[in-house]
Amino acid sequence: MTINRSKSTLFLIEQLIVVAVFAICAVACIRIISTAYLYSRDSRDVGFAIIAAENLAESFKATPDNFDRAQISIYYDKDWQIVTHANSSYVALFDINNITEYPTHRLIEGNINVKRVTGDELISFNVAAISNTGQGD
Repeated sequence: MTINRSKSTLFLIEQLIVVAVFAICAVACIRIISTAYLYSRDSRDVGFAIIAAENLAESFKATPDNFDRAQISIYYDKDWQIVTHANSSYVALFDINNITEYPTHRLIEGNINVKRVTGDELISFNVAAISNTGQGD
């Protein structure tokens, strides 16, 4: 009876070691999967942020006279659809940095910044456009 008890104790210890190794591997796999999910989400958000920023930049470059010194904000929901501020997850901001007047035109410089409403910046860059002032024609 002592030999059977010794064998069963050894078997129990072996099973506990196997369960412990499995648990450690499971924790490592969960960590890897969650990190991959976060990278995937960030990558998706940056892709949509680039599109939102490009749209805002192209609008500015097409009609620079329609952009005054005020800040322009466009809000997006979690699926990157335009919404009101109250339901937003992301915001694209446009600010005029400088307006330089020349005799025949003016140079308007601004900054576009797309970020999460929590404050995490996704993309930011400067833009410039030349506007005809109508003088010197």
